[in-house]
Amino acid sequence: MTEGERNAMNDRPVDIRDTDPDKYWETFAEKWTSLLTYRYLGRRWSSLDTGVEGSFMTLRHDMRNSTGGIMAAPLCVASPECGGFNDDLVVPNPLIASMQILDPAKDVRELMIIPDNLHTGRRLGFSRALVVDARDTDRVIAISTGVGLSLGEQPEGYQKIDNPPIDVVDSPDLPPLHRVFGASRVSTGVWEIPVLSAELASPDAALHIGPQHIVLEACANELATRLAGCELQIDDWYVMFVNRGKTGPFRTEG
Repeated sequence: MTEGERNAMNDRPVDIRDTDPDKYWETFAEKWTSLLTYRYLGRRWSSLDTGVEGSFMTLRHDMRNSTGGIMAAPLCVASPECGGFNDDLVVPNPLIASMQILDPAKDVRELMIIPDNLHTGRRLGFSRALVVDARDTDRVIAISTGVGLSLGEQPEGYQKIDNPPIDVVDSPDLPPLHRVFGASRVSTGVWEIPVLSAELASPDAALHIGPQHIVLEACANELATRLAGCELQIDDWYVMFVNRGKTGPFRTEG
């Protein structure tokens, strides 16, 4: 084993379920504020973060494809349906994410998410949400649906966390999202995310949905554009999470 591999193993995130109950929420705060997905994309959580009302996400150039339309991955980050399970009550685990994009939102500056929990049981939950233009809530951008699993209950006593978004100045020169999240192209239709780190890990020490959606879209867009011979706009996105990514590197092949 190389020194780099040993260091990576020592820095590997630890599942929050293995945390001392007395230090649970302190550990959660460290994990939540280390996670890159929501901070970088600017998704604000009224249920988990201080000073936030409602569910909103501001759009930027790096969240759009080459046609100017919205990409699927940012939408899935804006509305990560998990059956109504939330981190302040349980350890949530997504099983299915589905996004129907009705409007490419080329002139939309901010999204608002209107949730609708269909059924949240003891272990399984089913939910959906409308993603709308925050300035014109009658304008539906996408419909998000999902199925989630509870991996276990949390201790009582959650207190909201100060977790402001990273101040990313919008510009056409912003790096693509896959680069920010460490994904790289290996060959045509083959992309890879490096070993799991705190920035890429959910509290249960598995690869977070954010980098998963981002690298999947990078791979899918490359292959579809090559096949079609022109730039495309995704209008239907469906992902099944069949295993929890625990170590890495994580490879996507199409």
